[in-house]
Amino acid sequence: MAGRRERKTFTERNLLIILVVMWVFLAIATGGNFSSWANITNLIRQSSINGVVAIGMTLIIITGGIDLSVGSIVGLSGMVFAIFTSTRGEFQFPTIVGILLALGISALIGLVNAIAVHDGKVPAFIATLGMMTLVRGVVMYISSGRMVTAVPLEYRRFAVLEFLGIPALAWTWIILAAFMMLVLKYTKFGRNLYAIGSNEEAARLSGINIRLNMYSFYIVAALFSAIAGLMLGTRMAAGVPTGGDGYELDAIASVVIGGASLSGGVGTVLGTALGALIIQTIRNGGNLLGVDPFIMQIVIGAIIILAVFFDQFIKSRKKGEGLKKLFKRA
Repeated sequence: MAGRRERKTFTERNLLIILVVMWVFLAIATGGNFSSWANITNLIRQSSINGVVAIGMTLIIITGGIDLSVGSIVGLSGMVFAIFTSTRGEFQFPTIVGILLALGISALIGLVNAIAVHDGKVPAFIATLGMMTLVRGVVMYISSGRMVTAVPLEYRRFAVLEFLGIPALAWTWIILAAFMMLVLKYTKFGRNLYAIGSNEEAARLSGINIRLNMYSFYIVAALFSAIAGLMLGTRMAAGVPTGGDGYELDAIASVVIGGASLSGGVGTVLGTALGALIIQTIRNGGNLLGVDPFIMQIVIGAIIILAVFFDQFIKSRKKGEGLKKLFKRA
């Protein structure tokens, strides 16, 4: 356990150093354009929606699974809210009702994912891939492939609100990330998450209810995607049928770059947040420097591969050390 904590601290410290170096380099390379307060707040605002999705993805990857449906849930959440609250629609429900409906439907999708993965024994990749396609189809069907506008004014205003010069969307991400960091560190929910991700059989034998916990992990991950969908909707001032498209890939990238292991048992919300900022920094800096966006995509893909390679290297080295100790004892 101590070794895992040391690895987390080491990874987060290195990610922070990398991020600072990137920011200093871009501030110099862009003649100060990157370091302007307007650009920094814009970067954080752009990171916030994917950052919230990535918090939920962190939970799933710590269990050793993966959730490809998160991007589709982002789109569904925003569309459900828009359809039920649009002043030009047939429902015109109050804002709070639209939010609760978006969260409730998304939570149900998370539950279905968990049932398929845990009870149905369907590999998480396949179960959530199917759900991703299904939900995206539902979004297109209920919206007829068109944007739904005329959402409530207070909802639209949220995207432009600021507190202490920081956008409300960024504050939403910061608060949610801080909350989940505390949950994972100090609650039974967090302890069970890491226990199941490290060794599910050992967790079961120690008395942990695997089914109940897996249900809660997938539901919470879906709720984070739903919140991100509402954040995207307020920024677009509409329900967008293609909303959240590709967000699952950015979320996975943020978690992996943030130091989580795809084998489970390792990962932190802080590491994921730094990963999300690094990805957005590459895109933002590339735009300011006039770099082809396709080149930026290649760079991000290469970073993901290197992050996974590093994780596998660390695990293989530890496994080798374990075998050496075993042979010495023999």
